[in-house]
Amino acid sequence: MASYLFLSLFLFFLHLYASFSSSGSHSCSSLIQFKDSFSIREDASFDHCDYFAGLKSYPKTNSWKEGTDCCSWDGVTCDHLNAHVIALDLSCSWLYGTFPSNTTLFLLPHLQKLNLAYNDFNSSKIPSEFGRFTSLFYLNLSYTGFAGEVPSQVSHLSKLVSLDLSGFDELLTIDKYALEGLVHNLTEVRRLFLDEMDMSSVNAHVFMNLSSSLRSLSLVGCDLQGKFPKNIFDLPNLNLLNLGGNQNLNLDPLKFNRSSNLEQLIISDANICGGLPDSMGNLVSLKFLVLSHSNLSGLVPRSLGNLLKLTHLDLSENQLSGQIPRKLGNLLQLTHLDLSKNQLSGQIPRSLGNLLQLTHLDLWLNQLSGQIPRSLGNLLQLTVLDLGWNKLSGQIPLSILNLTQLEYLTISNNSLEGSIPDEVTAFHNLIYLDLSDNLLNGTLPSWLYTAPSLKTIYLSQNQFSGHIKEFQSKSLEWIWLENNKLQGPLPSSIFQLLNLTQLSLSSNYLSGVIEFRMFSNLPNLEYLDLSYNSLSLTSNTTSTVNLTSLFLSSCNLSEFPQFLKGLKSLESLDLSCNKIEGKIPQWMREVGNGSLTHLNVSHNTLTEVEHFPWKNIDVLDLSSNLISGNLPIPASTIRVFLISNNSFNGEVSSLICNATYLQILDLSHNYLSGSIPQCFGNLSYWLEFLNLKKNKFYGTIPPAFAKGCRLSNFNLNGNLLEGPLTPSILNCRGLEVLDLGNNKINDTFPHWLGSLPQLQVLVLKSNQLHGSLCVNSSKSIPFFSKIQIFDLSSNYFSGPLPVRYINSFKAIINLEKIGSTVSYMGVHDYGVGFYTYSIGIVMKGQDRELVKIFTMWMIIDLSNNQFEGGIPKVIGKLNLLKGLNLSHNNLIGDIPTSIGNLTSLEWLDLSSNRLSGTIPNRLADLPFLSSFNVSENQLHGQIPQGKQFNTFGNDSYEGNKGLCGFPVSKGCNIIEPAPPNVLENDGSKSNIAFGWKVVLIGYGCGVVFGMSVGYVVFQTGKPKWLVNLVENQQEKRRRRKSKKGNRSNRRRRI
Repeated sequence: MASYLFLSLFLFFLHLYASFSSSGSHSCSSLIQFKDSFSIREDASFDHCDYFAGLKSYPKTNSWKEGTDCCSWDGVTCDHLNAHVIALDLSCSWLYGTFPSNTTLFLLPHLQKLNLAYNDFNSSKIPSEFGRFTSLFYLNLSYTGFAGEVPSQVSHLSKLVSLDLSGFDELLTIDKYALEGLVHNLTEVRRLFLDEMDMSSVNAHVFMNLSSSLRSLSLVGCDLQGKFPKNIFDLPNLNLLNLGGNQNLNLDPLKFNRSSNLEQLIISDANICGGLPDSMGNLVSLKFLVLSHSNLSGLVPRSLGNLLKLTHLDLSENQLSGQIPRKLGNLLQLTHLDLSKNQLSGQIPRSLGNLLQLTHLDLWLNQLSGQIPRSLGNLLQLTVLDLGWNKLSGQIPLSILNLTQLEYLTISNNSLEGSIPDEVTAFHNLIYLDLSDNLLNGTLPSWLYTAPSLKTIYLSQNQFSGHIKEFQSKSLEWIWLENNKLQGPLPSSIFQLLNLTQLSLSSNYLSGVIEFRMFSNLPNLEYLDLSYNSLSLTSNTTSTVNLTSLFLSSCNLSEFPQFLKGLKSLESLDLSCNKIEGKIPQWMREVGNGSLTHLNVSHNTLTEVEHFPWKNIDVLDLSSNLISGNLPIPASTIRVFLISNNSFNGEVSSLICNATYLQILDLSHNYLSGSIPQCFGNLSYWLEFLNLKKNKFYGTIPPAFAKGCRLSNFNLNGNLLEGPLTPSILNCRGLEVLDLGNNKINDTFPHWLGSLPQLQVLVLKSNQLHGSLCVNSSKSIPFFSKIQIFDLSSNYFSGPLPVRYINSFKAIINLEKIGSTVSYMGVHDYGVGFYTYSIGIVMKGQDRELVKIFTMWMIIDLSNNQFEGGIPKVIGKLNLLKGLNLSHNNLIGDIPTSIGNLTSLEWLDLSSNRLSGTIPNRLADLPFLSSFNVSENQLHGQIPQGKQFNTFGNDSYEGNKGLCGFPVSKGCNIIEPAPPNVLENDGSKSNIAFGWKVVLIGYGCGVVFGMSVGYVVFQTGKPKWLVNLVENQQEKRRRRKSKKGNRSNRRRRI
């Protein structure tokens, strides 16, 4: 019996071993075949695994050898009971190739965990056979290069606890039904990562019914649409939510429960309705909070100071306002604080100095004011400090020298004063320094020359003085010191900075002689700007410098330097504002060896340009020279072509339109003639700036502007054009400046221009325009809502002033917010920077050529026309108006007192009209009024006195005979009030008994007596006694009146 039992057990284990061996052998074979489906390439994993994920990649399958136990292979885990392969981790394994749809991997039915992340399957589709892995509870296919539709069979893996299908560039897509299946079927899922999966066809509402077991949800960059369900914050176990990078995703105002277990909340680049609620303070478990670029507004809640576990706080790129709460100083675990690009104001709280663990503090681009708190010197772990682009003032505190771990320091674009704190051994780890655009002065600090890790120095736009000393550190790559008051020669150590790539020293007082070949010692130097100093450059030989950008403006050059011949890599060259004469030499075509794209030789005395030899030129500036002759045609690659202020003549060839990428074209102030090439209208798809001002063009304005026209500035002022302007210019929806002044355009006013939504400057002065400006349409169409300069002077317009337009000038009324943040109107271009617009206007009675148009100038000039009627009261609504000229018209009536509302007004000209009445006293309260002219009208009464009116001369009032008082010679006779009735006391009724009857009796007697005396006089001649009596009485009255007048005048002068 015992032997029988032993035999049975022996046979059972023999069968079990055979089964185990067979199963294991089968699994190993399947894995070998799977391995052989791919090649091994390091770049299949390195970028995303080593660099992005911070993991170590290596070819795990190199350990897989036939004939060995696969359960011992790298990445393979087996069930020890029956040798089934239950887990496979081939992440970061350098696998490359197409993923076979019939791969032998699917012959491993017992798989519970599968990780293929960070390989490259070359845009293969995810096979639907993944649905076979019914035992799978962990699946990671992230960053594997899979593309196409996610098969619905993945949603059948109902045991999944963790699913990661994240990718990049939205290669994977998922439709509504597949996603609904995932959400519905994965009832056990705790970790769901679907980053960068294209969900643009899915409404975010599909995530309404997520499993209550969910702990982590990440949907970064999925292009989600619609409104995300707000019950997501009610999931009891959720501790990570990342919805970043979904620009079309909307969220209701945030609200958080006290029971929330959230530890990480990231909602960046989305649209959160409203602001940050006080309930943020309920997230007491929160460690990581990022709500950047999510359209948040309102205040930063003080309740954030309750989140004592918070280590990372990023609220950047929103519209948050108000002050930074002092309670943020309670977050003692905080290592990263970013509040940049908001509208925060007030002072930087001193309490931030309590955050001793902080390594990153970014408050860039706000409206913070006051001084930098000394307490920031307590942040000894700080590596990044950015306070740039605020309104900070005062000095940089000495305590900043305590920040020995600092690597990046930026406090640019503030109003800081004084010198930079100095200590020779300071900032040992500093890599990047930017203190540009402040009011800092003194000498450059000594640590600047010795900091061993320093690579970048930005100290431009300050008031530093003294010499540049010798640099001891050799790590420097960028040195920008332009626009200061630095003196003396260049230190010789500059020519030993072998890593130097950019050197900008322009606009200082540097002097001395520089041998240009010395720059050959700097093999990495690409950018050099020595403009606007007193330096002298010498070189008799060509220099092999690898420069790509060279700026030598105002360097006293009298010829094209010979050392340019050796600059074979040059792309940008600026020789403007020198004394270079004659013509451009032939050898200049070799400069840059075909790579030269930007050339500026403006403001010299060049006289001849035969042709343009540069085939790849992008920006060419020949303006302000003495060049004459016909206009050469630039290369078809040209994008910016500037030849203004020369003596070019003849017609402009239509071949110029072969330059189809022209963006800025300025031919102004020449002697060009003929008609304007009609093809200019076809260039308007790229052309933004077209200036043909002050030439001799005649004929018509180009009649056709193509749809999609991008013109923003169109200037034809000072030619012989007869018009008319055609409505096709309405295709230029971005037009900001239209100047057709000083031509011969004979037409009525083009009312339809009012529908151009961006038009800010309209100049039609000195033409032959006529008719009324009244608008017949009853529709409430917005006319000229953004207009800032409106000049129709010196035409033949008639009728009343345009009340409809004045009511529509919303920008001047201050109803239309001016969107520009720059000081001047112009067009941005990466080749020339900011190219400003220019116009000619009458300002304070003087003709002015405005080379730059200040964005806050608001001017209306309707002078020298035939307008009639009164000045409308609504003109007082234009409260940002700086200049108003209605002179030389036929205006009548009073000067409206509402003009006293124009508190920004600087000049007012109402001369040569037929205005009557008095000058309103309210005008004396206009604080900026510096030019005032009401001459040649019919005004009367006293001129307002005091304040600005004490500065105006007699010529402001000439031709108004009824005006009196300073400064005109005519005095004003002020009628004094009658003396109080002696019969009355304090206004009470008289106690005398007789009344008006007695008065009437006396009046009658006087009349009879007077007639009797008159009869005697005429009959007998004048009795001498009566004449003496009357004349003496008259003389006494005249003297009394003269004395009273003198006293009155003295009182007025006092």
